[in-house]
Amino acid sequence: MKIVQRESAFGADSFSMGIHPVLQRIYASRGMCNEDELDLSLAHLLPVSRLKGVEAAAELLMETLKQGQPILIVGDYDADGATSTALAILALNAFGAKDVSYIVPNRFEFGYGLSPEIVELAAAREPGLIITVDNGISSHSGVERANELGIPVLVTDHHLPAETLPAAAIVNPSQPGDDFPSKNLAGVGVIFYLMAALNNCLKSAGWFEQQALAPPNVADWLDLVALGTVTDLVPLDRNNRILVSQGLKRIRAGCCRPGIRALLEVAKRPLSRVVASDIGFAIGPRLNAAGRLEDIGVGIECLLTESQTVALEMAAMLDELNRSRRTIEQEMRLQADRILERLHEMSEGELPAGLCLYDDSWHQGVVGILASRIKDQYHRPVIAFADGGEGVLKGSARSIQGLHMRDLLDRIATLHPGMLKRFGGHAMAAGVTLDASAFQAFKMTFEQEVENLIDPGMLQGFLLTDGELRIDELSLEMAQILRDGGPWGQAFPEPLFEGEFRLQQQRVVGESHLKLKLSASQSEEIIEGIAFNQPALPENTQAVKLAYRLDVNEFRGLKQAQLIVEHIQSNR
Repeated sequence: MKIVQRESAFGADSFSMGIHPVLQRIYASRGMCNEDELDLSLAHLLPVSRLKGVEAAAELLMETLKQGQPILIVGDYDADGATSTALAILALNAFGAKDVSYIVPNRFEFGYGLSPEIVELAAAREPGLIITVDNGISSHSGVERANELGIPVLVTDHHLPAETLPAAAIVNPSQPGDDFPSKNLAGVGVIFYLMAALNNCLKSAGWFEQQALAPPNVADWLDLVALGTVTDLVPLDRNNRILVSQGLKRIRAGCCRPGIRALLEVAKRPLSRVVASDIGFAIGPRLNAAGRLEDIGVGIECLLTESQTVALEMAAMLDELNRSRRTIEQEMRLQADRILERLHEMSEGELPAGLCLYDDSWHQGVVGILASRIKDQYHRPVIAFADGGEGVLKGSARSIQGLHMRDLLDRIATLHPGMLKRFGGHAMAAGVTLDASAFQAFKMTFEQEVENLIDPGMLQGFLLTDGELRIDELSLEMAQILRDGGPWGQAFPEPLFEGEFRLQQQRVVGESHLKLKLSASQSEEIIEGIAFNQPALPENTQAVKLAYRLDVNEFRGLKQAQLIVEHIQSNR
């Protein structure tokens, strides 16, 4: 692994003296060109009216409310889908909707999105309107079936569309002709914007007075927006940073759903100190575990309940599911390692530029995590497949910077008509379904197309750092400044530093984590560090080079600075 220092796109001198020089350097290296971008107040949120189709969609929704017709939400089985579904239900109920329900397709029975089969299930409820959240932009056949049955469909999504759009009302910043400046809204961000537009529409029509309802404050749902946005790993441009920052403020103040409070409690993360990484590493995996292994319904109900007691019971269930998911993932990793060892032997040490893996025992719900872990380890785009039943394989793909995964799959589908049964996704992550009999042909095609499209240099693993910190900057004060300087996340990464240290002591804790006592080369002051899933270093190791994050460690009421070690090189 190569450690490379980031270059600043802009000079740090464009910031005021009130901002710590280290933060100035970090912000400049992330492309922030002026201090105004640090203002994450709601006043700077992109206007609702900029989103194509949102006002027409709000009018459609208002008419449905006026007629008192049932509304059915069709969600997705990940954390973004769960938060989108919960937000839609909470908002519509607050607006006075009489009958709002939801369906989330079970990934093992129906797969993803608004399929004709899901429409048939929906039709039994006789909805006046179907709203998709975090899906629907590629559901042409499902929308067509709904139209045949006379059920209007409103698609809210953020995924990239195909060349043609479904015949429905659509709100999606990625659709053609939409000049919304941020294309990075998560599914929950899209439904939030729609509910804000509906709120404005209802106010103008005098709806709340007519129904004797108190107009809701749409900002009350920003806790869900922050949760879905962070867990879906969408780029944190300024607009998303505003949504996340405002949501985190509400969570820290205790103004959040009981389910979010409960999930933080089972994860042992203090509510008052929660940051984006707590959402990404503590709440997100627990919510996602339900959709991966069983049914995301328990996650949605956890977010919907008003009872803290019920929320804690559901959070405990989600925590247990996440433990099971980790066990399954560990076994799949071992199997994947054996496959890759055989590939090494067959190719005399040279792995293909793209890795396409399958084992008939792998779990459909966990192949996405497996692909992500292997991609991180081998610095290659990866597709991991599981048996989808009825002669098909279902794969989850993860890419590296510079290779657009959905475009790659589109290219394969164009070059080899019929090879892929279904695909969709983003630049960095996608899903694909194919006949089991087509696996070997797809594997060869995928490997070849990756080889054609990427530069070999892209396959070299590297860590981008923000340089070194001085000895006096390895402090609790600096750790707190960095923690408060976010929200950090996708495309606005948490600060990562590099440095050489003397190793004073090491010990393995929790079976697989390495606890370190370190000192900077010119200081006797000890600072502690921890490297997760890191075996012990050779006993004669005296010096190490680290890539690390500086964080606040709170234990038994005491706070101290701690290095979270991302990469370690023994210098002996």
